[in-house]
Amino acid sequence: MPLTFTPIPKIPLIQPGDNLADIILTAITDAHLAIEDNDILVLAQKIVSKSEGRQVNLSSVKPSEKAVELGKQADKDPRLAELILRESREILRVRPGTVIVEHRLGFVCASAGIDHSNVNPPGEKGADTNADDWVLLLPENPDRSALEIRRRLKLLTNHRLGVMIIDSHGRAWRHGVVGTCIGLSGLPAVVDARGKPDLFGYHLRITFVAAADELAAAASLVMGEAAEGTPAVIVRGFPYPLREGSLKELLRDKKHDLFR
Repeated sequence: MPLTFTPIPKIPLIQPGDNLADIILTAITDAHLAIEDNDILVLAQKIVSKSEGRQVNLSSVKPSEKAVELGKQADKDPRLAELILRESREILRVRPGTVIVEHRLGFVCASAGIDHSNVNPPGEKGADTNADDWVLLLPENPDRSALEIRRRLKLLTNHRLGVMIIDSHGRAWRHGVVGTCIGLSGLPAVVDARGKPDLFGYHLRITFVAAADELAAAASLVMGEAAEGTPAVIVRGFPYPLREGSLKELLRDKKHDLFR
């Protein structure tokens, strides 16, 4: 079976409290698409965060002294710096315009994943003159979010599925962002290929495939990064067996991290 990525069109702007599984399934039906066993639903982080009420108005944030200092070093709004500190385990690098952190979820990213783009104020359906005051935090627990969405879809469709939540992250040593898995349920994050023979009979010794990140990068090409409005994709033909997985599979332990 070929590996295919099918965007789900016409998903509305998501508001706090919206049931994503129901909304996505309605959009799939309206688009005359279908879900099958072993499909994987890839969701953009933003719609998950919005449904969970993770929007924050900067006017409600009081920066600490540490945040004020970080804001000066990074040339960022101290209120944003305060949120970055709250969402981080550790500040790793700071330069004007950039703060690299270890997020509280365990991965390394810029600005703790906090974003200004495509953030509609709660309760508003269109543009807002104060939209720049609103930022969006990552989901509190993306693995749990993916599990809850998968359970609801299973109840509604009776299909065995995987659900993955992705975000756009930069990478050390390379320009540009790529889609990266930040939470998942019902599929492997990493596939152990050790012991498998290559074309010439050599048995692989150290190969682990970051299958979830590979899917995330491909799905992000279908979703787009700006005004495309396509925050969900159906993946069919995943070449590995589905199983329970978690974000922890993808996170390298600090003692094995040679780049930090």
